[in-house]
Amino acid sequence: MNEQTPNSFRTGPDDRGHFGIFGGRFVAETLMPLILDLERHYELAKKDPAFHAELNNLLTHYVGRPSPLYFAERLTDYLRGKATDAEHGAKIYFKREELNHTGAHKINNVLGQILLARRMGKTRIIAETGAGQHGVATATACARFGLECIVYMGEVDVERQKPNVFRMHMLGAKVVPVQSGARTLKDAMNEALRDWVTNVENTFYCIGTAAGPHPYPAMVRDFQCVIGEETRTQMQAAEGRLPDSLFACIGGGSNAIGLFHPFLDDRQIEIYGVEAAGYGLDKAHAASLAGGRPGVLHGNRTYLLMDADGQIEEGHSISAGLDYPGIGPEHSWLKETGRVTYLSTTDSEALAAFQLCAQQEGIIPALEPAHALAKVIDIAPQKPRDHLMVVNISGRGDKDIFTVADHLGGM
Repeated sequence: MNEQTPNSFRTGPDDRGHFGIFGGRFVAETLMPLILDLERHYELAKKDPAFHAELNNLLTHYVGRPSPLYFAERLTDYLRGKATDAEHGAKIYFKREELNHTGAHKINNVLGQILLARRMGKTRIIAETGAGQHGVATATACARFGLECIVYMGEVDVERQKPNVFRMHMLGAKVVPVQSGARTLKDAMNEALRDWVTNVENTFYCIGTAAGPHPYPAMVRDFQCVIGEETRTQMQAAEGRLPDSLFACIGGGSNAIGLFHPFLDDRQIEIYGVEAAGYGLDKAHAASLAGGRPGVLHGNRTYLLMDADGQIEEGHSISAGLDYPGIGPEHSWLKETGRVTYLSTTDSEALAAFQLCAQQEGIIPALEPAHALAKVIDIAPQKPRDHLMVVNISGRGDKDIFTVADHLGGM
């Protein structure tokens, strides 16, 4: 299925929302007018300086951007100690998205979508969430603008992400526990889509990742590209050049595509996306690219976990934000073209990286970016000492402390 390498990796999607064979919009007829209306408003907003000025003002004064690019000195030294000789051991930087208001990268995309919803005259916002960070970000933005907010969340995730559920309630959102299927992120997205079909007039669906029907994958990516754009500027200021490699975890893939996209045409830069291998790729996992195949789910064609009959299989990860059984379509395309290398990390490896980061840097990452850190721990000692490595710390670990405590025996 490998395609001819494109001249630019930053030109997609095409007019129908396709990245190669991936993407598109496979939705109920009832939703097509809404999708087309959203696309029209987004195209107008992209050309409107007032829209960008309002969004940039919020990102600066409400979110707290730019987020820092931080030299992880002690982790760098620790991993250099694991190298085979004194010439190896990359210099590691953290892009600190966990310092954003609400504690993750999600707020970047949510504010863009909420501004669009207001331009479209929508007063009711719905969202899905797994780890709860997108739900918190959506509830936060709705509180900021006085909009009704309903968040769908799998019953399993409601239990394992109690701190974020409480935060959403405090912000005035209604959290709807989803009891169907595996009661996780996939099922929450199913329920949100059902709601949208039922309430087409006044409702805006704020999708939390770079997936779903066109224009969502490209739109979410565009709002998240602030991560990579800042990283380019900050690395030039810190080191006088661009990084040599980039790392980010991937569930649906919004934090990753936000970091990656501004660098895709710098072909000398190595780019690594890290999926959740769960208990192992031969067992229960959520690594769609490593263990799945192309299919259609939630309005787009992408890599999915499926059985031999084409039925969607449940994903598993210790991280509630990575157990989606699919991935954003642009990542599927980047895999096929070979521009991005996709790796996977098990639950146990992520837990070890979570602890090492906390102990070496005094930074408790979310379990999601701990998956990317695990690959940094493996690869950094193999690189030359002048190799500049950036890992996106896409969320803070406050939400995961009870999950980690359960797995580590309560500590």
